[in-house]
Amino acid sequence: MFSSEKGKQIIKKKLPFITKSPGIYKMLNEKNEILYIGKAKNLPSRLKNYISEKNLIIRTERMLSQTRNLEIVTTSNESEALLLEANLIKKYRPKFNILLRDDKSFPFIFISKNEDWPQVTKHRGKKTKKGYYFGPFASAGSANWTIKILQKIFLLRVCDDTIFKNRKRPCILYQIKRCSAPCVGKIEKKDYKKLVDDAVNFIAGKSREIQKNLSKEMERASKNLNFEKASIFRDRIRALNSIRSSQKVNETNLVDADVIAIHKESGKACIQIFFFRSKQNWGNQSFFPKHDPDQNIKEILSSFIMQFYENKNIPKLIVINSEIKDQKLIEKTLELKEEKSISIQVVKKGNKAKIVALAEKNAKEALTRKIYETSNNKNLFESVCNKFSLKNDINLVEVYDNSHISGSDSIGALISYGHEGFIKKRYRKFNIKTEGIENDDYGMMKEVLIRRFSKAVKETVGSLSIPDLVIIDGGKGQYNIARNILDEFGLYDLPIIAIAKGKFRNSGNETFFHKKQAFKFTRNDPVLFLLQRLRDEAHRFAISAHRDKRKKGLKKSLLDQIKGIGSIRKRALLNYFGSAKLVESASLDEIKSVEGIEEKVAKKIYNFFHE
Repeated sequence: MFSSEKGKQIIKKKLPFITKSPGIYKMLNEKNEILYIGKAKNLPSRLKNYISEKNLIIRTERMLSQTRNLEIVTTSNESEALLLEANLIKKYRPKFNILLRDDKSFPFIFISKNEDWPQVTKHRGKKTKKGYYFGPFASAGSANWTIKILQKIFLLRVCDDTIFKNRKRPCILYQIKRCSAPCVGKIEKKDYKKLVDDAVNFIAGKSREIQKNLSKEMERASKNLNFEKASIFRDRIRALNSIRSSQKVNETNLVDADVIAIHKESGKACIQIFFFRSKQNWGNQSFFPKHDPDQNIKEILSSFIMQFYENKNIPKLIVINSEIKDQKLIEKTLELKEEKSISIQVVKKGNKAKIVALAEKNAKEALTRKIYETSNNKNLFESVCNKFSLKNDINLVEVYDNSHISGSDSIGALISYGHEGFIKKRYRKFNIKTEGIENDDYGMMKEVLIRRFSKAVKETVGSLSIPDLVIIDGGKGQYNIARNILDEFGLYDLPIIAIAKGKFRNSGNETFFHKKQAFKFTRNDPVLFLLQRLRDEAHRFAISAHRDKRKKGLKKSLLDQIKGIGSIRKRALLNYFGSAKLVESASLDEIKSVEGIEEKVAKKIYNFFHE
């Protein structure tokens, strides 16, 4: 049993000094790590409950048994406390709070404003540029699909400014009628502006009006015997009709709303969100918040809503399938954050109930798949233990791989895998720093393992916890290197498995090394498929990291090597000459004629290329 007395005594000592005001409280353990963050309208009143209640739930008992300190932050009102609680939970991810695991930013579509030739592009992050933002979209795929629509119907450019300014002839997008080629003057500014305005109206849900205008333009071109122009309008109308017929327009006319449904089963929960904007369904996404099995749906859903919207735009309407804790307070808090009216509705009947039911069905199916995958992974981990005679249970696996081309842009990669699948937040990449080993797989593996486990053993802040199994891509040589490194750090009991490809490097003929033994699997063995899948994911991540590093290197030009040439001057030179090669062959007078390049800087650039 857990003894909660220590935690209760700490709260008792602190209570006389806590003012009767709203705020948040933080429970900390002996290492000063945050165990739990809570909010309260009246802090002393809330904290007294921990002392006075006799039958605390097991989760609270466990938390109090580990509590060694209590910190208080007061706020001016309860809404401010609720926002601060959500912000700190996402920042510190306390052990005993309900946590939103997958908190990635959703993509938006951005159309620039106040430009002669606006570009349409995908956008994530802060909205710092002036223009139109449309979203959120549930996935990059949904956003990309919509951008393709805008290209087909409105012929807007997608190329970046550097390419746009330096084109001499239309690209292939113009030839396949996906762009109006403003880069080479194939369209007038006023006509392009009309396309942009139509695109904005289309995303805002005014497709019928746009179709009428296109039909009028087609008829006008036909009457003027401009059949080529009429055919372009015809193709755009066809594309628009095709999109409208395939678009998921909802029956309930949800203009600006998120539909959120939760389903809980076997101590786990899945939350499904459908995004509706301009009467269109812009996709859906599943979330699996971390929580204790005994926490109820009300607590999970209310905590999820506050964490999810802490850093996102909030629609006017949030439709949910279950009652939530502190609904009025959450509504008020979200309204203060967004400075607009926001309504949270629990829907059980009517037209909206159909969409809620669909979201709930998706949540249930996603949770069923998740539970099956988790159960299946547990069984596979047991089979791995049996096959290799491992003494410890496996809950967490780390897989290592390297990538380079003839020693250039060398990268080491680490991926993690647990009962619930790949753990992306534990993925790491290592730029190889030791000179002379860039083409040495053994040396690279040694550096990566030393850097990774030295931090873990020293318990450096931010270091990853130690896994239950290490898998490396390689044969006996890599195995021996890895074993020696882990032994040096005192990790004698941490098992290692090395995967070596067969003689003809064909999948299914791998040899596995553990200790001094070699292992083989039959081609249809589920454990073989698991190990191959882990190896392939590590390989994919290593190659992806390597390519990103190469791209960054390729983007660097000779101009980056000249001291005093920053991004603004570099852009001015490239816009004027078109390439670093042409800057190199330019005369001093030509360089001086570039706007923003004074004589002293021009001489420095000229001398760099000619000395």
